[in-house]
Amino acid sequence: MSDVLVLNADLGPLHRVSLRHAVRMLVREVAEVHEARPDRVIGVWPVPTVVRLVSYVVTRWRHSRGPAWSRGGVLARDRGRCAYCGRLATTIDHVLPRSRGGGNTWLNTVAACGGCNQRKGDRTPVEARMPLRTVPAVPTWATLPPR
Repeated sequence: MSDVLVLNADLGPLHRVSLRHAVRMLVREVAEVHEARPDRVIGVWPVPTVVRLVSYVVTRWRHSRGPAWSRGGVLARDRGRCAYCGRLATTIDHVLPRSRGGGNTWLNTVAACGGCNQRKGDRTPVEARMPLRTVPAVPTWATLPPR
């Protein structure tokens, strides 16, 4: 199943949902098809790629603060690439290790491959002589890619 983009009533992007969820939104009449795949239908609706909500949903929370920290969010922010070598990242690494007081924050975590994470161990990047290729930053809703 493919993802379907959900637009607010003012055409601002909100999030992505599964095709199944999008069809349920169409059935409940809370959304309408904005863009669809040509020549493909599900019941009476064309297969949607983008749906638009019928009623406006207030998204003030999106502007008040950024997304909460999460492992998946760190991997998405760093585009799934290791901050040390650039290979495919499967784990996250704390720049200042947790044993030294570093926490789970956007500015203290980066995506890392298993090898680099193991090699760095319980040291800072300077101590391990492993410079960061990317500087960790706090993402906004607009800059954080969908997972």
